[in-house]
This record gives sequence, structure tokens and C-alpha cells, in this order.
Amino acid sequence: MGKIESFSNRTFQKVYKKGKSYGNKLLVMYYVENDLHYNRLGITVSKKNGNSVVRHRIKRLIKESYRINAKKFISGYDIIFIARVGIESSSFSQVESAVKHLMKKNNLVKK
Repeated sequence: MGKIESFSNRTFQKVYKKGKSYGNKLLVMYYVENDLHYNRLGITVSKKNGNSVVRHRIKRLIKESYRINAKKFISGYDIIFIARVGIESSSFSQVESAVKHLMKKNNLVKK
């Protein structure tokens, strides 16, 4: 397992261009292999989701949802989660469920 690292704008652009994407009601996920032994995580929340306090709360929910389940996920990927409008009224368990759903849908969960 190991660390979770965020990444630069250049890496964001690479993941958007070359990565695969899937979505559900609350989130869109892009991912691409990164040739490292750990995952790097990026989170994007638009101003359409609310003011800075609301956007920061959404980021914290997504990050924590990923962190507490990280041991279940396969390592070696750059992953971006994009919050959809409507996520701001969601609970932690709903966000966690959305994160786990997308990771499972993309076969990034250990067997």
C-alpha cells in the first residue's frame, strides 16, 4: 500500500487525455497507470457545487472515503475524482459508496 500522493496540473492533463473514465450519480472517475507502486489521487470540485466551504467539505469526504478503503484498492494508478452537481447534499456513506462503486466498476479492487 503506502502513501497517497497528489499531483501536478501536467499529470491532471495526462490523465484526462489518456485515461479511462466512468461515472455514477455523484462522481466521475478518470484513471491511468502511473508506473509507481502507489496511487496518486486528484479531486476536482467545481464552483457550481457551492462556495469554498462546501467545496472543501466535498473534497474532504472524497479523500477520506478513498483513504479508509485504500488497502482494498490496486496500486499503481493516477486517479481523478470529479464531483458532480448534487453531491453537496450527500452524506459521507453515500460518497464512500460512490467511490467504492467506481473503483469496483473499473476493476481496481483487490480480489
